Amino acid sequence: MPKLLVIESSPRGDASVSRNMTRRFVDAWRAAHPDGDVVVRDLMKTDLTFVTAPWLQAYFTPPDLHTTEMKGALALSDELVAELLDADEIAIGTPVYNYNVPAVLKAWIDHIVRKGLTLGHDGKGLVTGTSASILLASGGVYTEGSPIAARDIATQYLRLLLNVIGIEDITFVAGGGAKAVDLGELTMDAFVSSIEGKIKAAAA
Repeated sequence: MPKLLVIESSPRGDASVSRNMTRRFVDAWRAAHPDGDVVVRDLMKTDLTFVTAPWLQAYFTPPDLHTTEMKGALALSDELVAELLDADEIAIGTPVYNYNVPAVLKAWIDHIVRKGLTLGHDGKGLVTGTSASILLASGGVYTEGSPIAARDIATQYLRLLLNVIGIEDITFVAGGGAKAVDLGELTMDAFVSSIEGKIKAAAA
């Protein structure tokens, strides 16, 4: 039974373009995998912390030497890593803020890049055999041919970090020009429907 891990990172709820893209993706994925299981990790409902000195101390201490406090510092990170390792596929829905991913998604990445768990001590990624679909909503259009394509930092960043932990099968679905929804030029349904073919192709 295939398992899909969905990572949501937008704070905007139903008004979020990336969340609406992700919903279409999940619907298409369920249709393509009727026996599949979907696990949703909403980062806006997760008590994520940024990396702290106690977290780093625990990270660099061998597990057999962890104190109770160190185990507590890494507890959420351990949970997030376990979710990732248990998935066959992941789907990340994210807005683009100032050309990159929001802080909450960066925090999730910091928690799941773990030496000995998702990253080997030799620098090789350990999350092999997992595929990823990235659903990005951005006000600007950064796809190839755009005069601002060089500002597409979010795509480059996510591809790099996923490659680092061993995920190489990555599909990006760009929802560029999403500001048209906020400006009232397009309805949410019209905008997401305009890229639904790409969403369904990624889910299949």
